[in-house]
Amino acid sequence: MRSNPDYSETDQEKVKALLRAHPWATMISHSSTGLVVSHYPFLLDEQAEGIVLLSHVGRPDERLHELGEHEMVVVFSGPSGYISPSWYNLPTGVPTWNFATVHAYGIPEVLSDADNLRVLERLVNHFEDPLPNPFRMRATLENEQYAERIVRGTIGFSLRVTRLEAKNKMSQDKSPEVIDRVTNALRQPGPYLNPALAQHIEDSRQN
Repeated sequence: MRSNPDYSETDQEKVKALLRAHPWATMISHSSTGLVVSHYPFLLDEQAEGIVLLSHVGRPDERLHELGEHEMVVVFSGPSGYISPSWYNLPTGVPTWNFATVHAYGIPEVLSDADNLRVLERLVNHFEDPLPNPFRMRATLENEQYAERIVRGTIGFSLRVTRLEAKNKMSQDKSPEVIDRVTNALRQPGPYLNPALAQHIEDSRQN
């Protein structure tokens, strides 16, 4: 990722907040056969010190990534979008793209079947909890047995992040008046309607 200290995010709690809000990530390994790219949801291990990621993959992907044998990078993407200079109301300007992203590096540690099942259950609970009638993996004995069979086709892993690159480019180089015009434009109907990005820009101003 391009080195630009002006947009670097060094606050670990803000990084964690982005990971929680945007758990769907891209995992990239340089295996013995070349680059391997997959997409999976990740959770933070909230009890761990630092940043530790939890996920699981299908066994074919585990072999392709050669989990545990070398470093992997997991890429998380937050709100992003096109910013038109026509919104600035200034005599000069160029188009840009605002974005929030995290590159998390580390060597995966493969989990036991029992720990993998616990990670799977945490993933399910995490995404089901907001629903009015959340599904539970162990709601019935039949489903619990089914989950225990299915989990054998997957591999769980944890990844302690040993290197982190995080960027939060949200028009920090613009005046408050210009930022107001940008966020207002992002909330207007049209091809660049993006209220999530507008909100993130405003949140970034307050922090």
